[in-house]
Amino acid sequence: MKNLLPKNIAVILIFVSCSNEPKETFYPISKKVDFVETIHGYEIEDQYRWLEDFTSEESKTWVDEQNKFTQNFIGKNKYKKSIAKNLNSTWDTESISIPYKVEDKTFYYFNDGTWQQSKLMIKDCDECNARVLLDPNTLSDDGTISLGGTSVSNDASMLAYSISDGGSDWRVWKVLDISSGKNLQDTIEWAKFSGAIWETDDSGFYYQKYDEPSNEALKDINTAPKLMFHKLGTSQSEDIIIYENPDKPRWGWGINVVKDSEIKFLSISNGTDERNRLYVQLNRDESFIPLIDELIGAYQYLDSKDDIHWFYSTENAKNGKVVSLQIKNGSFVWNDVVPEKAESIRGVNFINNSIVITYLVDTFSEINFYTLEGSFKNKLSNDNKGTIGGFGGGMEDDKTYFSFTNFVTPRRIYEIDLNDMSTEIFWEEKLDKYLPDDYVSEFKFFKSKDGTMVPLHISYKKSLSISKDTPVLLYGYGGFNISILPGFSKRYLAWMNQGGVVAVANLRGGGEYGDSWHEAGMLFNKQNVFDDFAYAAKFLHQQNIGSPNSTAIQGGSNGGLLVAATMLQNPNLFKVAIPQVGVLDMLRFHKFTIGWAWESDYGSPDDKKGFENLLAYSPLHNIKRGACYPTTLITTAERDDRVVPSHSFKFAAKLQEYQGCENPILLRTEGRAGHGAGTPKDKQINQIAEIYGYALSVINE
Repeated sequence: MKNLLPKNIAVILIFVSCSNEPKETFYPISKKVDFVETIHGYEIEDQYRWLEDFTSEESKTWVDEQNKFTQNFIGKNKYKKSIAKNLNSTWDTESISIPYKVEDKTFYYFNDGTWQQSKLMIKDCDECNARVLLDPNTLSDDGTISLGGTSVSNDASMLAYSISDGGSDWRVWKVLDISSGKNLQDTIEWAKFSGAIWETDDSGFYYQKYDEPSNEALKDINTAPKLMFHKLGTSQSEDIIIYENPDKPRWGWGINVVKDSEIKFLSISNGTDERNRLYVQLNRDESFIPLIDELIGAYQYLDSKDDIHWFYSTENAKNGKVVSLQIKNGSFVWNDVVPEKAESIRGVNFINNSIVITYLVDTFSEINFYTLEGSFKNKLSNDNKGTIGGFGGGMEDDKTYFSFTNFVTPRRIYEIDLNDMSTEIFWEEKLDKYLPDDYVSEFKFFKSKDGTMVPLHISYKKSLSISKDTPVLLYGYGGFNISILPGFSKRYLAWMNQGGVVAVANLRGGGEYGDSWHEAGMLFNKQNVFDDFAYAAKFLHQQNIGSPNSTAIQGGSNGGLLVAATMLQNPNLFKVAIPQVGVLDMLRFHKFTIGWAWESDYGSPDDKKGFENLLAYSPLHNIKRGACYPTTLITTAERDDRVVPSHSFKFAAKLQEYQGCENPILLRTEGRAGHGAGTPKDKQINQIAEIYGYALSVINE
């Protein structure tokens, strides 16, 4: 292999011998510090633990050297420029979010295609012209300070909004006077995983706050949050603690305020477990009392009318159902309103005195309308299969908006009149020189290792002649009850425009088929997810859609774990592996920021059986010295405080040390970015062009 390493970078020479001729690969030096600890009777080596201090100067120097090394491979290749040009042309088109109304005002996000961040727009009346309400592009020169959550007050006079600095999950909340466009003095710090829920009289809002980190804000463990109330016009130091439980530091809080009422519902969660406890406060002078005090299912508040309150629930209904709670004369009466169906519920909205339920039918959306009593009314007519979202509004609204998309259809937003169910296109995404009929997306099932049939979407240009040499990008996630649904993607389009196939697998662990599908890929069933992903590749190859020499696998976060574990278990099945912001040290993921919350899906390393299960697939601990692994491009970001970058750092260092052939092991660390949300346009385009360009150059070399 040609030595492309800059002269000013220290290197370590690794000799490998997976072929008859010795090969040489030069990597930046990764210091090793002998460290062994005994956990549940197992001796665990962790010679790169020093990289867990990822904000230290030593770690930063190591990252700089790794980035320089990686740029020799990904910085220039014959595909990068073409992909960047394609992405710039498709990104240089306007986009908007689904509009929503509060009182007589309409809100939506808009980007003309040139801005790093989308602007929040407002129409002050139906006939009014839209104006910019909030422009996050003014918050930083490079677009790395982004707008997080927003919450409009009940009377639509105030906007609470949060901002994220460089992709961090930490949020600073501020308040804007909608009429004047000026910020109030109110500032809320150290909020995380929280919205702003307005009090019914708009005197202030509720939010979830953590204590200020004592050490490093990007890696300190986040526990024991407090549910706070902030009164407008006061200092945060005067905010009132509404609920806390120091004895249960892993409990988190969510609150719903019933409009025109003193009733509030408190949701108490434990990590990412969707089951929750439910408490109620009937008036401001009373304490919260339990309605559901055991983890028997999800109970998510939906809406209220008179003395009836509706919830989405999974108690004895793994696919979900709608239930009602009547509070009258001090009594609480529960009833099933829309019972569980064979299809799982994706979303529920209340509008026009109707219940709108989005079901998933083999990953495709189906919209049913019901009366408030639960009787079926009608179904949204839709000739195309894809993903539908929207239907926001209030009980009395007779018009709303919804969107439609699939893997080859750019997003369209429709306005619907709920009186006669007539629709008209409100907005559609128009891309330069893109013709949907030139592309095709096929839906298939494949048989996994244990015989389970798993969905797979396969998309490509219609003119493409597919063979075993065709570049295939296989994407998956498989966890936390998250459904990966059909949707148009500019990054996937860039891959297809280079003559590639995009395959998206709906692995177990997700929510495509309700809680049963999720449970089949969590805890002691997690190996099913890796098997599903490997068998998706095998199915494609059996159909002569690519081969082990032309397949790249990609996934982020939990999907980064998926890619790393699957490629370690099946090193001969893929040409390129791209684990992004991945959870890669399964024995220590719970030691940083919010990682402990993932124990509901992964299990606890502090429990011996859970530890043994995690050790069996933990990427960091299952690298075999001298094995030949695919070309691997590991990506992370310096300000990722969701999955801290030390996961990727330690994995990259060890994989470089253990790699038994000349396939490069590369680490790309993005500066001024986090787990992904809020990344500015230019950074996204450069990331995609470098990553996909390099993968294609390796496949086609």
